[in-house]
Amino acid sequence: MGDWVIFKAIAAAVVLLVLAMAVLAVVSRRTFMRAIFRPVLSLLYRKRVVGLENLPRDGGCVVISNHISWIDGILILWMLPRNVRFVVAAENFNGGVMQWIAGAFDTILMSASPKSIARALKSARDGLHDGDVVGVFPEGSLSRTGQLHGFKPGIKKILKGTDAPVIPMWHEGMWGSVFSFSGGKFFWKWPRQFRRQITLYIGEPLAADTPLDVMRSRVQDLGARASVETRRRYPVLPSRVIRVWRRRGRRMQAADSTGVEVGGRALLTRVFALRRALRREIFDRDEKFVGILLPPSVAGVAVNVALAMDRRISSNLNYTVTSDVLNHCTESLGVRHVLTSRKFMDKFDFELSAETVMLEDLRDKITTMDKVVAFIQANLIPAVLLDRMLGLNRIDSDDLLTVIFTSGSTGMPKGVMLSHANISHNVDGIERLVRLDSEDNVLGVLPFFHSFGYSVTLWAVNTLGPAGVYHFNPLDSKQVGKLAKRYHATVLLGTPTFMRGYLRRVTPDQFADLDVVVVGAEKMPPDLFDAFEQRFGVRPIEGYGATELSPLVAVNIPPSRSAAKHQRDRLEGSVGRPFPGLGIKIVSPDDGHELPAGEDGMLIVSGPNVMRGYAGQDDLTAEAITSGWYTTGDIAHVDAEGFLHITGRLSRFSKIGGEMVPHVRVEEVLLDFLESNQADAPEPSDGHPDVPLCVTSVPDEKKGERLLVLLAPGVMNETIHPDSMRKALTDAGLPNLFVPARDAFVEVDHIPLLGTGKLDLKGVKDKAVELSGSPVS
Repeated sequence: MGDWVIFKAIAAAVVLLVLAMAVLAVVSRRTFMRAIFRPVLSLLYRKRVVGLENLPRDGGCVVISNHISWIDGILILWMLPRNVRFVVAAENFNGGVMQWIAGAFDTILMSASPKSIARALKSARDGLHDGDVVGVFPEGSLSRTGQLHGFKPGIKKILKGTDAPVIPMWHEGMWGSVFSFSGGKFFWKWPRQFRRQITLYIGEPLAADTPLDVMRSRVQDLGARASVETRRRYPVLPSRVIRVWRRRGRRMQAADSTGVEVGGRALLTRVFALRRALRREIFDRDEKFVGILLPPSVAGVAVNVALAMDRRISSNLNYTVTSDVLNHCTESLGVRHVLTSRKFMDKFDFELSAETVMLEDLRDKITTMDKVVAFIQANLIPAVLLDRMLGLNRIDSDDLLTVIFTSGSTGMPKGVMLSHANISHNVDGIERLVRLDSEDNVLGVLPFFHSFGYSVTLWAVNTLGPAGVYHFNPLDSKQVGKLAKRYHATVLLGTPTFMRGYLRRVTPDQFADLDVVVVGAEKMPPDLFDAFEQRFGVRPIEGYGATELSPLVAVNIPPSRSAAKHQRDRLEGSVGRPFPGLGIKIVSPDDGHELPAGEDGMLIVSGPNVMRGYAGQDDLTAEAITSGWYTTGDIAHVDAEGFLHITGRLSRFSKIGGEMVPHVRVEEVLLDFLESNQADAPEPSDGHPDVPLCVTSVPDEKKGERLLVLLAPGVMNETIHPDSMRKALTDAGLPNLFVPARDAFVEVDHIPLLGTGKLDLKGVKDKAVELSGSPVS
């Protein structure tokens, strides 16, 4: 009897609740819908709002946001205390139920007809006058990569004749959900995470007359902030390797031009065995930094991954420099051991201060027990447990993964410290934009001491599913062509200089399977696009980066990987849009104020890809990074669609064959040579001492740029001439790229100077272009 009473009470309560909801649906549709959405969304997501004080408590305003998922509008309605009247496409609200829901929130529906657009704009404008919050996704469509696209002008039409403020917003956390395009599709996929954290960042209000490009910039800035603050969501790469290589199974994961081929699980077994031997035979427990002197190869991959698995910091050393430079690099980090191979070292005459460990010798020290344990780790132990056994679960996103050395303007290289999050962000961007998968075979011809090679051909290739095919010399076109044909290479990364070599020496059938060609480091000449496509049937696309930025900043989407609708995702002549989660600004080199779209200025970048700093050089780090923004030294502009265009370099470097060549370093050696040979300086003029020489560069069709040395009158004599100066540069240990050609030493009537006595860099450049007959780039 008691149970029956309880049942009737529950039934009555349910009936009353249903009746109450029915009445509520009639009396207040909005309250009814919120009563349904709030508990459901609270069950599925965790919300966080940052900057709510920037949203006006009353009065009309326009909120603008990025657009990642199909339920962005619902989420923003859930997270904000005020109702938002979104302007949306009417085609998404067909049917009585959907229109009833839209009406609950006074949603403004707009179809493609001119009359409908006019009505929607008027309704939005009237809403602002009535004190409503109007919501707009100004990109006009869902982003299929997470990149922020160009803003449509409709928002300016809504604001016309009003003084309503614009509130920039960015919501973070929906990429990877079933409602986003992650994985190349909407809806039909397993969610990656339950109760994911959704954070809404609200920026400071902007005036109604704010230019459209500035509005976009403010939204993008919020996205960079969000990406930095949530950087711990990026996967730990050595942990990801375990899962990816296991899935690869016996299929080839890596191969190189020495004939080595190895499957995913076999390579993982070798890495674990190598890790055990290194820990037991070589490393001290407190040893953090380890040097690597190996070409891009299967061995190079294994060593880098083994060190990451052991939570040590690798530094792939540049084997094209002198022993003095190498020793400077290792000593600046406190490197005790350099891992290399006897076969590789026999090609060089290095004298290293750190102890060298030959892989051939280490192989003999790997015991049967090492192999058994490694096999069990690679094949039998659950990945989650293995993470804990190896300590990979204790890796923090800000922990260093590597130090990559890059040439400095004063001679010796600087060590760029890159964290796990730095590299993992780049890998995440490549996954979204280039969409590498298990059917791809990537030609890895870039050295691992080059940041592009390290991030992409090492880590992206080995954590996103494709196989890597490695060769130590990107200029060896014949061997590159043979490898491409043998392994059916689908992806090629390089520089325009490399591409010209492939045009001459690689046959079309060798590149028949190429699907994606990405070039960077130099500006791609227009004729090279056409020539490469005509010969190989695939059109290269350009990207941009810098070592200090891990390195990738922007890239055009390859045509074969594009999923764009309503917004184009590549623009030839540009280097593409920024990677998801990055902020870029173009500022005046003089006073740092932000410049409008289309105007050239200094490019600065913020986001989770910005380096941790220069190793042991806090002063240089402070000069390069201000409040999280890295100053690139590149002159650029951003167009109205958000594409980045690199137009020049402010700092005195040249990109030659994809490598950075510092003018100052070349000048220092030449000036020392002049002084040691007691060359007389030219007579002072205009109250300022003349300089005997300066180094600049001019455009070069083959390598992007070439060095030119301008010499003041009377400097050259029987002792000082092009041959002796070239020899001085070589004797100083400078790489061949740093040594100008014999005909690049030119005597001029004077070296252009500013009134302050400093070099007039523009005047020097103009004179060099005039003398060389090169067109101004």
